[in-house]
Amino acid sequence: MSSDGSIRIWPVAGLPEIEVGADLAGMIHAQAVAAQTPLADGDIVVVTSKIVSKAEGAIIELADVTPSTFAEEWSQQWEKDPRVVEIVLRESRRIVRQLGPVLITETHHGFVCANSGVDQSSSGAHGRIVVLPKDPDASARRIRARFRELGVNVAVLVSDTFGRPWREGQTDICVGLAGMHSMRSYIGEVDPHGHEFKVQELCVVDEVTAAAELVKGNTSRIPVAVVSGIEFEFDDDATMAPVLRDISRDLFR
Repeated sequence: MSSDGSIRIWPVAGLPEIEVGADLAGMIHAQAVAAQTPLADGDIVVVTSKIVSKAEGAIIELADVTPSTFAEEWSQQWEKDPRVVEIVLRESRRIVRQLGPVLITETHHGFVCANSGVDQSSSGAHGRIVVLPKDPDASARRIRARFRELGVNVAVLVSDTFGRPWREGQTDICVGLAGMHSMRSYIGEVDPHGHEFKVQELCVVDEVTAAAELVKGNTSRIPVAVVSGIEFEFDDDATMAPVLRDISRDLFR
């Protein structure tokens, strides 16, 4: 953190509707400069997965989707659009839970979430679906590399909104990263009373993306936030892999 222990979070406003092929880093960099809040080395840029998907063309037109028999039958039972259900199934590795109209799936990335992260809101057009980036870590690395071309050394986190076991409501979590490690382990350290930490390990990237969402929001049309003041060591080999719990240790699968 900064010398006084504080962090700063601010939104990057003014981004236009994102089209396929958009230079996200260039656009974010330009808007930050225009707002007189330029990016600085050591900042963390949190980018909503939806605009990453749009820029990469991870969008599907419902008119192009032919639903399977299962999608048709399940949709009729719960008054869903069978084409959307078909996309959810295609984007999943398997169905984890199927309870009433709710599908909890495991995506091809290994994320467990509702409807494979498939989203119709703010898709850019009626009848258009946005799916998660194919490889969010690779997406984050490309954005980070572009920022470096522009002269600034920042970490990049790709965020999405997920639900959580045991708790109502949703929060933003990290689905892709570049430039910083995902976890902060306290294992082996001791507290002020001499107790050794055995299991304490914080998912720092989830904490940062959740905090960044407070200045982004779902209806503000601000899909990017910058977090400054968090101390971390740059790590270009970091991936989301340590965050994804193995099925043998997952009490919910």
